[in-house]
Amino acid sequence: MSDEMDEIISDFLIETTEIVEDLSQKFVELEQDKDNQELVNGIFRSVHTIKGASGFLGFNQMVQLTHITESVLKKIKDGEILLTPPVMDVILGSIDMVKVLLEHIKAKDGVEEDLTDILALLQGVYDQAGGQVEVQAAPAETTATTGGAGPTLEELDALMEAQSDQLLRPVGEILVEEGAVTTDEVDDALKIQTMIRESVDVGEVPKVGDILEATNKVSKEEVKKALSKQPPSEKDKQPQVEQTIRVDVERLDNVLNLVGELVLARNRLMKVVSNLEVKYADNADMAPLAELTAFINLITTDLQLAVMKTRMQPVRKVFNKFPRMVRDLARSMQKDVELTLFGEETELDKSIIEEIGDPLVHLVRNSVDHGIEMPDVRAAAGKPRGGTVLLSAYQEGNNIVLSIEDNGKGIDVEMLKGKILEKGLAGQDELERMSEKEILDFIFMPGFSTATIVSDVSGRGVGMDVVKTNISKLNGTITIETEKGKGTKFLLRLPLTLAIIQALMVGVGNEMFAVPLASVVETVRIDPSNIKTIRGQETVILRDEIVPVHRLANKFFIPAASSNGGHKMYLVVILIGEKKFGMMVDKLFGQEEVVIKSIEGFSNSSEGIAGATITGDGKVVLILDPSVIFVGDLRA
Repeated sequence: MSDEMDEIISDFLIETTEIVEDLSQKFVELEQDKDNQELVNGIFRSVHTIKGASGFLGFNQMVQLTHITESVLKKIKDGEILLTPPVMDVILGSIDMVKVLLEHIKAKDGVEEDLTDILALLQGVYDQAGGQVEVQAAPAETTATTGGAGPTLEELDALMEAQSDQLLRPVGEILVEEGAVTTDEVDDALKIQTMIRESVDVGEVPKVGDILEATNKVSKEEVKKALSKQPPSEKDKQPQVEQTIRVDVERLDNVLNLVGELVLARNRLMKVVSNLEVKYADNADMAPLAELTAFINLITTDLQLAVMKTRMQPVRKVFNKFPRMVRDLARSMQKDVELTLFGEETELDKSIIEEIGDPLVHLVRNSVDHGIEMPDVRAAAGKPRGGTVLLSAYQEGNNIVLSIEDNGKGIDVEMLKGKILEKGLAGQDELERMSEKEILDFIFMPGFSTATIVSDVSGRGVGMDVVKTNISKLNGTITIETEKGKGTKFLLRLPLTLAIIQALMVGVGNEMFAVPLASVVETVRIDPSNIKTIRGQETVILRDEIVPVHRLANKFFIPAASSNGGHKMYLVVILIGEKKFGMMVDKLFGQEEVVIKSIEGFSNSSEGIAGATITGDGKVVLILDPSVIFVGDLRA
């Protein structure tokens, strides 16, 4: 029984958490669309659901809180309370407390919160409509330990005695007296109640025909006639089967690991069969073997895609928390900001969904704080007093693009240049040669901030460098588009998944490395005479564009032709953000689908290594992270 109850509580926690997350967004929508009765009804039903489930499981504090919140919502629904920002603050405060109570239930720590303040605030809101909510009391043993929360036993006894005459009267008699129902309707209801009780006792479901016949609504002959006309298909109709199931994340991860191993084995098999085809080209058995290998390759690819889809989650899971965050932040800063969400159904791998939350929080907060001006400033500039922030997601090839766009003041590039000079990050001559996008990239440097006033939101130069680092770890890129006086847009490009990627296999000396194909622009063979040194940095000119060159052999201290100016050298052109650089290698082995495996216990010297994989011939190969491996050289 204990295991069953644990499972019920676990389901309650999952469902209630989903409801609460959804409620925060719905309340912000309601504040902007106060006349949306359908939205009010949906919110009311959600709170009522939480109250009912909490009561069934005996979570009395949750019942107390949701009961009075539900009563306030009823008054709002009936138009007796005007939904003002202060009223919404109180309601959102109650939702925050529900989250706290859920954490205690999840931790099973038995801790009870002091609800006195929030209940008093909710009662104050309710009193605006001239009502009085009776806060539902916990059982006697609970009440004794809550420090006075809820009415005492003596108060309940007095209340019961004062209303005993009214309480002892049958409900039907009261309803008839008030003209709500007739005596015949009460009699019919009692008959139906009796039939249902008897059916439950014997484990049967009462038939509609029997109920109608018992209440004299139809005759027995009419019931038989109606049943005879019923189509056979309706009688034999199968019960609806539930279409979804919950699967533990650990199981999904295990399946993904197994598929990864299968992909590696497939690669190895294809390599072996390819070698056998060359060696035994005239053997009659080679054709069926090659055909079977091709079929296994097809099935493995389809299985891999199917497993990937099971791990995909809508980005809505991350987006849902931002309406509440923007609303609270705007109120604290006395700004008028509206958040618009687009593309919430766009799906991303679960591992990426879990990692993008913090970067998005930084960027959205930045848009509200740095981007959107004060209402009076906007009005003086001929803009609407209220600013907007657009948070959107859409698919672009094999990438997902997340966009955070505001219609605020934009970034003053000239002011940014002044900050760069002031901090000594670049000289005047260098700034003159830089493009606007290169200048904007300084925003992502550690400790860099354009804010003149330090607040609890921003201005300390902490955050944007973390955003850049976190996005780079996901093999993603971030770019900025801005126009002074018009607004700013941050674009995050992320891969659909991190587990299995397309990679370019390159060789340096006797070593092989994998380079994520998403970062590769092109590969070219170059002659040593084409390499020029400018201010200590080797460069080549590709189609009238100067590209800095970095030798991979030197990075890993590998004796190779590319490290000492050999004649056979290849340049892998990498694009990081808006910057290109060339990675010098000795050999190109071609494209391959690789499974990323983490390397446990790797030291801090492993910067620039995203993981490892196993090639078709069984060799362990390091996967490079181009956005990190030459970061020091790029900044220099």
